Amino acid sequence: MSSARTAIAVAAATAAAAAGGYTYYRRFMARRDAAADMLNSLLPVHSKWWRDRFSRDGALQYVALGDSAAQGIGASKPWRSYVGRIAGHIRRTTHGTLAVKNLSVSGATTHLCKIDQVPRLADYPADVVTVAIGANDIAGFEPKRFERNLRAIYKALPSHAIVADLPFMVLPEHEKKVAVANEIVRRVAGDYGLVVAPLYATTRRQGYLGTLRHSAGDLFHPNDDGYRVWAAAFYPAIDARLARIAAERAASDVTATRRVTSVAATVADRAQDAALASSTQPPPAEQPAG
Repeated sequence: MSSARTAIAVAAATAAAAAGGYTYYRRFMARRDAAADMLNSLLPVHSKWWRDRFSRDGALQYVALGDSAAQGIGASKPWRSYVGRIAGHIRRTTHGTLAVKNLSVSGATTHLCKIDQVPRLADYPADVVTVAIGANDIAGFEPKRFERNLRAIYKALPSHAIVADLPFMVLPEHEKKVAVANEIVRRVAGDYGLVVAPLYATTRRQGYLGTLRHSAGDLFHPNDDGYRVWAAAFYPAIDARLARIAAERAASDVTATRRVTSVAATVADRAQDAALASSTQPPPAEQPAG
């Protein structure tokens, strides 16, 4: 009888634990869904913020292609996204003004980036270009289609563009797809001579707990700290690009100075030759009075 009571007690405790666990899971999912709804409501807010600044000019121009991460969904403010942080980094590094053309669209896949964002590149010649796209492809990932879209995007980019691989996604079923996607990113980028920002390695170093702490309430988008990590993945390539721009402009200034000096010297030589020729010629014959 005692053993029967023990078994019943164990069964009751197990059932209670299961019920408690299920209740916790439902509450957790409800909070996550509520957070996702809240972030979705911010899509037009972030988009308007970037559009309002689209016409601003600067000494340099930065163009960003991507999805909701480039828009900054999950950040407390749009400028705390990785694009906003990169823009701030460029301004601080160059001590100059910067025009930011954020062509990204929330929800974009590689296919949508190819047909919606890439055609607009020609309208905005850029000194700095970043591309982080592909996370939205993972749910229905098809490697051949992913590579085909990626090749079309990368082929249209300037040679100095910086492309990111996909970030660490924690869940094993996602990580398997991300590994394949990132192999494609690196290989295709190599084919076109593009620099790859190591977004996966940078986010993976944060570990599982760090990734959770750096995620917004929907557990998909980064939060402010997460976007700080994302931006850090781009900084070495951004710094190298800015150094190249500075070197090219310095060389251009020297060339322009030399050209102006050469032209001025030629003009001076011609003027001197004309003066000498005039001084050595006999005066004109006196004309008879009319």
